[in-house]
Amino acid sequence: MKKITCLLALFTIFSISLSCNSCSNDKDSPADPGTVTDPVETNAPNSAYKPAFEGQTRINGIKTNTSFQGVVVTSSLASPWGVKMLPDGRLLITEKAGQMRIVTTAGVVSSPITGIPAVNASGQGGLLGLCLDPEFASNKMIYWVFSEATTGGNNTAVAKGKLSADEKTIEGATVIYRAKPANSSNLHYGGRILFDKTGNLVVSTGERSVLETRPLAQSVSSGLGKVVRLTKEGQPASGNPVFTGSGALAELYSIGHRNPQGLALHPVTGEIWESEFGPRGGDEINRLKAGANFGWPTITYGIEYSGEKVGAGIQQQSGMEQPVYYWDPVVSPSGMTFYTGNRVPEWENNLFIGALSGMHIVRLAIENNKVVGEERLLTSENQRFRDITQGSDGALYAITDQGRLYKIDKK
Repeated sequence: MKKITCLLALFTIFSISLSCNSCSNDKDSPADPGTVTDPVETNAPNSAYKPAFEGQTRINGIKTNTSFQGVVVTSSLASPWGVKMLPDGRLLITEKAGQMRIVTTAGVVSSPITGIPAVNASGQGGLLGLCLDPEFASNKMIYWVFSEATTGGNNTAVAKGKLSADEKTIEGATVIYRAKPANSSNLHYGGRILFDKTGNLVVSTGERSVLETRPLAQSVSSGLGKVVRLTKEGQPASGNPVFTGSGALAELYSIGHRNPQGLALHPVTGEIWESEFGPRGGDEINRLKAGANFGWPTITYGIEYSGEKVGAGIQQQSGMEQPVYYWDPVVSPSGMTFYTGNRVPEWENNLFIGALSGMHIVRLAIENNKVVGEERLLTSENQRFRDITQGSDGALYAITDQGRLYKIDKK
């Protein structure tokens, strides 16, 4: 009898194994994200706020089973802020003080590229995010966001220019958009930029932090605390949503943002995802929708730095979107990218986000627009990760406030 029981048990295990192998080989199924662990966040939250749905925060942890490493390519950058891959595999990097540099994957750093309009680098300002024209290989056009000192204070501004043939200067640099009104605050500029699947520019702007401008994140007549969608000339893109309200701006794509420092295109759906700083708690990952209101400062999972409630202290309201995911306490999510390589199978279509105060790289596994697992990478490096991109070699490249460029790849 014992032998029969053992044989039945072995048969059952064998059957389950075959079934699991069949599932994992099913091309319609998501890639195995790795070993499931306890949630990576173990510190107490700042508030007693409850998530709107299961898995909105503190999801189970996951661990990459493939052996990988993060290697420092160079440590000689000065407060880098944005990084993008050039067609030949080198990396174009912005530095906060107002320089662009080209860096090879061997760590050779170019001299500063000249011809860039002056930035106001005080506070959180400076030369911020950048992107390349989809036709960069032929037209050499670059687009970037920066903080601009102007009459009445500072603006989040967008500029474009052509990289010269010798790669030493930007030719014909022109400011094509300014998020108004200007304000003397040197905080919360937002500052990421990318091209969407229709060939239009998408730009994130902050609400500038101070109490006088914070409500403008909800104002359709202001460019602060928004995601805007523009043509290459800086005009409102065709097909933008129509917001109702007096003086509604035609460039608006979504409203109700605090300090959005990350934008990325989902490699399968082409949808735009966004990362956004909360105050004490309430860092967000959002899946953007045209015409949507993401709630700041009316709803938030964070509290004021003083410990008081933000506004009425509510987290949900009709007509306002919920974040796909949020953190409390914060990790300070900045630049981000989806992984489309095949070097590390567990990472397929995962979202990677630079965490500043968290001092790690966030990896989020996503299925059906919901986060199903979270991992923290390079935690032992003690670096403030500002931006991350994927190279033509399939590796990830990340920059830190302390001046490092990392290559993250399979060993």
